[in-house]
Amino acid sequence: MNLLPLLHLCDSAFPLGAFAYSDGLESATAAEQVATADDLRAWIDVCLDETLGRMEGPAVWQAWPAFRDADWDTLVTLDEELTALRPSSSARRSSRAMGRRLLTTWQNLHPDPRIEHALTLFGPALPIAFAGACACSAIDRRRAVEAFAYTRLAATISAAMRLMPIGQTDAHALLARTLERVPAVIDLVASRDARIESFAPAVDIAAMTHQYLHSRLFRS
Repeated sequence: MNLLPLLHLCDSAFPLGAFAYSDGLESATAAEQVATADDLRAWIDVCLDETLGRMEGPAVWQAWPAFRDADWDTLVTLDEELTALRPSSSARRSSRAMGRRLLTTWQNLHPDPRIEHALTLFGPALPIAFAGACACSAIDRRRAVEAFAYTRLAATISAAMRLMPIGQTDAHALLARTLERVPAVIDLVASRDARIESFAPAVDIAAMTHQYLHSRLFRS
């Protein structure tokens, strides 16, 4: 498998706009719910085990074969379920904005009739779009989920370095520690192959209250 397209897709310079979103972390730091390295460790563990392990990771896992086989009914249903599980309107908007931007850019770089058709059907949420770009570029299904987990966790660490007093070395040590657990989480995703679900109330509440912050660095 040629890993260069996957590296390109995961590059922080890829024009996705993920740097503009904190997924509720800004609200949590403003409320001093995430104020220390230990707090951040707990936050990112929830992001991995709940958001990625039960919702976004399974969405990528299930969307990958649906995109490969052009199973549009499954893709639309999965996208609708994923969107419905996000209680925060700003999180829903940000995921769709990044998803459409990702697929539109990827279609310009690597044209594929499946991506072209998908863009006429719906503006996919980010996990669905990421799976589509990978499936249409012959990137292995498991590698797609691993890569998606990396991009989401790395984005959280990047946001944290702008929001709280944590140095680059400590932040990336935490990221490295969290990435060590990613394979086991994906093993569970693959073995369960179940419907997506979500239960991360603290993260959801932080995302919903973000819009009320007086001063903001991020859109969500």
